[in-house]
Amino acid sequence: MLVIMGYIELDPADVDAFISDIRAISSSTKAEKGCLFYSIALDDGPAGRFAVAQRWQDRQALAAHLEKRETLAFLTAWKDKMRSDLHEYEVLSGRPLIG
Repeated sequence: MLVIMGYIELDPADVDAFISDIRAISSSTKAEKGCLFYSIALDDGPAGRFAVAQRWQDRQALAAHLEKRETLAFLTAWKDKMRSDLHEYEVLSGRPLIG
């Protein structure tokens, strides 16, 4: 399993447009084969900071997501407007924290 964690930062003036674009792709992303969890959430609006948490079944599932037309369009539209501190972690095992 792959886990993607970190932050995306952008100009606070772009927060509403970014949220709109994230909402537009979130449902289809969550339905993709191999997407176990997908969240990009506003962490600090005045600073333009978003927290990112994603879990993917494997590298192939993440690669397929990144090659999807909708994802490429989103990244093309935002790549010059956002700064990111995202890290990919390969998880060999896991267990529920509670329960």
